[in-house]
Amino acid sequence: MRFVHSILAVALAATLVASIGGAQAFDETRYPDLKGEWRGTGGNKWPVPAPLTAEYQAIFEANLRDQAAGGQGDTPTVTCLPPGMPRQMNVYEPMEIIVTPDTTYLLIEHIHVSRRIYTDGRDWPDEMEPMFSGYSIGQWIDQDGDGRYDLLAVETRGMKGPRTFDSTGIPMHKDNQTVVKERIYLDKADPNLMRNEITTIDNALTHPWTIMKNYRRTADRKPIWWRESICAENNPHVRIGKEVYYVGADGNLMPAKRNQAPPDLKYFKQSQK
Repeated sequence: MRFVHSILAVALAATLVASIGGAQAFDETRYPDLKGEWRGTGGNKWPVPAPLTAEYQAIFEANLRDQAAGGQGDTPTVTCLPPGMPRQMNVYEPMEIIVTPDTTYLLIEHIHVSRRIYTDGRDWPDEMEPMFSGYSIGQWIDQDGDGRYDLLAVETRGMKGPRTFDSTGIPMHKDNQTVVKERIYLDKADPNLMRNEITTIDNALTHPWTIMKNYRRTADRKPIWWRESICAENNPHVRIGKEVYYVGADGNLMPAKRNQAPPDLKYFKQSQK
């Protein structure tokens, strides 16, 4: 029995040594300081005009007309679907970034928009379960050769839809073959400003589309993460078929735009008046 205990003690000691060794191998000073709370700046819209194909430009224009009439256009998030990539990198709510040797985590206080960016050298899996956020593989790069990483290059694939670029309804292709490439780095003149150069490759576009998103670090370097964003809570929008309606304060269904037809009630027994 004493022999068995000795074996267990040796195994435990070896595990602890391995853990400590792994912890020591992660040199935090080689990575940029991304601690704290980050917030998106410059609004949540993608720039226009978007380089859309004729087919998807027509869809976008139809979305704008619907919004002008009081509707929501074709923006899936109105019924609390996640924004997905790349739209979620508007960073609607505060974001925390956690860097580990194998994975960089982007934790965003918004519905289903946190991300894992794998930086352990893996390749793309043979099969990927589609997700709104997709599957992200990244690489830390030392651009100036000073021994410190200053750029996180990321590629994201395996996204599912429906997704749009922003709330105006700039559409993305229904085939969901989107590829998003990002170059994330701190501004050299301002370490509290983070830049994300986002390039989207999508069959709704005539060519790859590159835009810049910026995030600002708040003054509090030790924030309290107590905000909770629950989209379904108090959301008055209801999608029935292809139409979006409102639920009024009295709990009854209301039109969301002028001259909107009521939903089809063929499965409900109609009262006789």
